[in-house]
Amino acid sequence: MWQRDWRSAVWAQIDEPWDLIIIGGGVTGAGILREAARLGVRALLVEQRDFAWGTSSRSSKLVHGGLRYLKEGKLRLTRNAVRERERLLEEAPGLIDPLGFLLATYKGDRPGRWTYKVGLSIYDLLALRWTHRYYSAADFEMLAPHLAPEGLRGGFRYGDAQTDDARLVLRLIQEAVADGGVAINYVAVCGLLREKGRVTGVRLREEGSGREAEVRARVVVNATGAWADRLRREVGAPPRMRPLRGSHLIFPAWRLPVAQAVGFLHPADRRPVFVFPWEGITLVGTTDLDHEQPLDEEPAISAEEVDYLLEAVRAEFPGLGLEARDVMATFAGVRPVVGSERVDPSRESRDHVIWEEAGLLTVTGGKLTTFRLIALDALEAVRSRLPGLRVPGRRTPVLNPVHLPKPEGVHLEEAQWQRLLGRYGSDAPELVAAAQAGELVPVPGLQTLWAELRWAARAEAVEHLDDLLLRRVRLGLLLPEGGRQLLPAIRAIVLPELGWDEARWESEVSAYSSLWQRAYYLPQGVAGVVPRGAS
Repeated sequence: MWQRDWRSAVWAQIDEPWDLIIIGGGVTGAGILREAARLGVRALLVEQRDFAWGTSSRSSKLVHGGLRYLKEGKLRLTRNAVRERERLLEEAPGLIDPLGFLLATYKGDRPGRWTYKVGLSIYDLLALRWTHRYYSAADFEMLAPHLAPEGLRGGFRYGDAQTDDARLVLRLIQEAVADGGVAINYVAVCGLLREKGRVTGVRLREEGSGREAEVRARVVVNATGAWADRLRREVGAPPRMRPLRGSHLIFPAWRLPVAQAVGFLHPADRRPVFVFPWEGITLVGTTDLDHEQPLDEEPAISAEEVDYLLEAVRAEFPGLGLEARDVMATFAGVRPVVGSERVDPSRESRDHVIWEEAGLLTVTGGKLTTFRLIALDALEAVRSRLPGLRVPGRRTPVLNPVHLPKPEGVHLEEAQWQRLLGRYGSDAPELVAAAQAGELVPVPGLQTLWAELRWAARAEAVEHLDDLLLRRVRLGLLLPEGGRQLLPAIRAIVLPELGWDEARWESEVSAYSSLWQRAYYLPQGVAGVVPRGAS
């Protein structure tokens, strides 16, 4: 997707006039770029860190309607989300995958069995697909054998979906670039340009080189998520965002074995908690707290959040004897939620909003699942400022259909090939062709192929080691100590592709080690845990 000299090529044209400048390289910005490029709009996306660096690589990995939003009366939000989920499941196998979800019901639970039944019936009706079924206690224990048996009345199973959120962002950007869009990471907006009081462009600065440019466009879109108020402040708009942190624990699958997702209520505050299998590990989430640290610092789980999530899984899986030392990794994301002064953060709306202020269009909030609907609403909001903009087809596939045969002579299972097609789209054949001897096999214990590391280093705008190990592939989350033991093998594959010398590699390893320890492992103060490093 990006050749080695691609940054210079982009920079050579960056100060030309654009129809649309999109600030922010998460799923919202990537979705807007994808739809704009599809319609022939001359669009540029800039991201101050890496693509998907923020919330869009740290979500709960669920593509769902949000069953709890029904309780809050958010029928439209839930309907839109479950229908987008169904489209994505149909269009992007290997990237968006089905996930069975179990809901246990216990004696004295509120809500109880009949409330869940009504909610799941509405949930399925909105999706136009009947997925749920009730199981007796004995049958439910067969589905989830490690659950606490005392007081178990039974439970429901229903259908949802999961994804690799960072790969979804990269797939959107890949398709947008193929259709003529331009996207560049590590380029920060250091100011807005204005004429007659209205925003007409941005001042840009590139990390590393320090290159700067003034770039103008018909429309400037602020798709920076939780950072949205920063640009809004420049046009005199009042702050509206309430950044909320959602943190997660990662266990080895053997230590917390679940065949499908299990949802239950936390014993302390009755908030929903989930446990589900993802990419060969088991994920536990999530919290919902006001995030009071600076947004430019990598968010990290707190010791209190670790205790909170451990309390939940110990209560639901008492026979496993889970301890903090069993946690392999953690991650935390900051949700871009619009504040309404509610005391309970979980009661804040997850709907997206669009504000036009002094010519700056801000698009924020919303759910990962509905990124395309958010993009279409954003383009509709600026139709009058983009003469000749075609009306997007609501029936157009969200992602390009990719029905490519497996290359001849390549020893890949059909499931492995489908996974590559889902994550890399039309680039999958080139990824396979680039593989060297022994690279079309999985990294031990994972689904990730060694060849994915080579392709990411060669063609996916990797600027730092954490871009590679935390977002392009997810080894930093899926392997003990962030993949420390495999760094020599990773080095042999990616160093020639990245063009780094030995000094640069050592510097990147040191920075990655520090970052992983600080933001992707357990924090200091968690009892019984010896600090680990990734170098």
